[in-house]
Amino acid sequence: MKNKKIIFICIFIISFIIIISFFNYKKQNSGNNISKSITDYKQNILNISSYEATISVEITSNKNTNKYIIKQWYNSPNSFKQEVQVPENIKGLITLYDGSNLEIQNTNLNLSKIYKDYNCLSNNILSLNSFIQDLRESESECIETEDETIIEIKTKKKYAWYKRLSISKVSGKPTKMEILDENKNILVYILYNEITINSTNKENIM
Repeated sequence: MKNKKIIFICIFIISFIIIISFFNYKKQNSGNNISKSITDYKQNILNISSYEATISVEITSNKNTNKYIIKQWYNSPNSFKQEVQVPENIKGLITLYDGSNLEIQNTNLNLSKIYKDYNCLSNNILSLNSFIQDLRESESECIETEDETIIEIKTKKKYAWYKRLSISKVSGKPTKMEILDENKNILVYILYNEITINSTNKENIM
């Protein structure tokens, strides 16, 4: 039992490195489809009220780069679930937030910990809803490429001075997000392997 507690503590710390250290509206009538009009891209992102995504994440520090595959669910205003799928040593680590309480689950060890009245997940920069909130509050500009529209926002937050969200001109959906430092070096790179917009209910999360 003592070993289980030690393992859980280690996993909990790693989870917080992912969630906190480098770490929500109107619903669109179009369901999973987002308007492809270039002039509407910013508003379409602001109108995202829920999503379900599988993402590949690279977090770069001074010494190394850590890679993760994570499944995320979000429903406005603040229901959020995140499950680590890779790497193997923290596979099955689940973070649940209902707007008030944070629960960390380790499905492999059947362990869980609940933190009541927790309010830090609004700073989870791995989540798309964090970008949406920053887009509402920060300066932004759009950069056009042949295949994508890139929305760049300037947040001046520690570890996240800039954020860039790339949106496909074909599907209208996010394809990747980059979190950059004050010198525009990439700290966090997120690739959206799969994403479904505006069809995730709170029941799918909790």
